[in-house]
Amino acid sequence: QVHLAESGGGLVQPGGSLRLSCAASGIIFTINTMAWYRQVPGKERELVADMTSGGSTNYADSVKGRFAISRDNAKNMVYLQMNSLKPEDTAVYYCRVQYFNYWGQGTQVTVSS
Repeated sequence: QVHLAESGGGLVQPGGSLRLSCAASGIIFTINTMAWYRQVPGKERELVADMTSGGSTNYADSVKGRFAISRDNAKNMVYLQMNSLKPEDTAVYYCRVQYFNYWGQGTQVTVSS
């Protein structure tokens, strides 16, 4: 079965950086758009960034210029480099192989001083 495993989250001070990783198994996503979502308790899950198989990217306005999505199709990996983190970036981050309804456990990112 499809398994997505997010990692790399943690506690970081405002202005800091984190690099999230997502390892996918049970599926080869080379032709799929990959995406990162985040969710805050009580809020809807929101799209943060995505990247097509051709390398085109899309970012939420709130993270443009600070986050960068990348992928390694040969390794079935997708990454999210997060710089200049803000407290409002605090959330559980999930990766997704668009547009399958498979989700991992997510990785917690907490931005606080």
